Amino acid sequence: MALTIKKIMIAPFVFFVRFYQLAISPYTPATCRYSPTCSQYTLEALKKHGLFKGGWLAVKRIFSCNPWGGKGYDPVP
Repeated sequence: MALTIKKIMIAPFVFFVRFYQLAISPYTPATCRYSPTCSQYTLEALKKHGLFKGGWLAVKRIFSCNPWGGKGYDPVP
């Protein structure tokens, strides 16, 4: 039961990220400094940790993806 509620809660965010990956990202230059990319990291974090913890991890990752932030391999904890 809880698994179904978790999937329902993250569904709009997963849809938004997938839309970004398919409709926006191919037309912009690749600028993510991490592997996996920030959008893939967000999907994995949401699916693994749920909306609140996964969302927080995704926000932290996106804000650190800049020239003064980190880079390299950074998997979802």
